[in-house]
Amino acid sequence: MVKEPILAAIGAGIPIHEARGHMIVDIGGGTTDVAVISLGGIVASTSVKCAGNAVDYAITDYIKKTFNLSIGEKMSEEIKIQIGSAVPIEEELLMTVKGRDHLTGLPRSIELGTNEVVRAIGKELRTMVNAMKDVLQETPPELASDIIDNGIIMTGGSSLLRNFPELVFRRTGVKARLGKDAPYCVAKGTGEALKHLDTYKKAIIAKR
Repeated sequence: MVKEPILAAIGAGIPIHEARGHMIVDIGGGTTDVAVISLGGIVASTSVKCAGNAVDYAITDYIKKTFNLSIGEKMSEEIKIQIGSAVPIEEELLMTVKGRDHLTGLPRSIELGTNEVVRAIGKELRTMVNAMKDVLQETPPELASDIIDNGIIMTGGSSLLRNFPELVFRRTGVKARLGKDAPYCVAKGTGEALKHLDTYKKAIIAKR
């Protein structure tokens, strides 16, 4: 069993063997992994089955219920990337969404704004942020102060949702930022760990 949050942390350039606390949140397609890392090990962690795919599904579901319009997976992901946001914005982005009318079965299009997407995905984002809060509450006080200094590092493709770090800051009071090349941190960390296996072996392999 390989510990993915540690790989994400290595890929994000976090010095995992330091005696300081670092918090990593890796948001993939299926799961959100949250961990506090110190001295090469995981001090507190959780994983929730709510991430990018759940956000896409929430958008599909909202459009179906609100506009009687059925859209495909590709369209819901496009909506998330092009106009999605974790918090409401003043100057909304707009997008023409094409799908099939649920009642007539005929093709139809609607115009969708960012703040409707914010409403659509609110529950899913709350689940992810609550996982972060749970881990922060489990973190020893001396490491919690390090996390306040270092901030929460977000990785994984779904961390790229507009204003996600801002939402995390509003809900937790801790600054959050995207890791460098956030979608590829786990892959980069894996490459780095394999290159320096002696250094990282203990940190990345979980006991069964």
